[in-house]
Amino acid sequence: MTEAVIRNKPGMASVKDMPILQDGPPPGGFAPVRFARRIPNKGPSAMAIFLAAFGAFSYGMYQVGQGNKVRRALKEEKYAARRAILPLLQAEEDERFVKEWNKYLEYEAEVMKDVPGWKVGQSVYNSGKWMPPATGELRPEAL
Repeated sequence: MTEAVIRNKPGMASVKDMPILQDGPPPGGFAPVRFARRIPNKGPSAMAIFLAAFGAFSYGMYQVGQGNKVRRALKEEKYAARRAILPLLQAEEDERFVKEWNKYLEYEAEVMKDVPGWKVGQSVYNSGKWMPPATGELRPEAL
């Protein structure tokens, strides 16, 4: 819409010649503006929030304790199973060690057959105490 139609004045006219049209308040005025700080009284109290947080924390700690009991029982079961099969594993290792030791003694006898006074299997340290080798496998090339 043109300015002339809005102000009921036909044709082109100067803006200065047109009547002033100004916005104003609605009849009866605007509603009052509420500017006061209003804090709602809704929601739980501080004590209720504290008790809820304390209850949640207590329940969580109870669940942690129950989990620790279960984990401790599983760990004990695992260790009991290991203790139960330990003699079998030790017997297997002893059998393997004896076979490897006999192979080593045969190899030592073959290598040292030309050395006079050499006793096969006798320790060169003469400590009087027998100690198994620290390695898991007896290999002549590593000794």
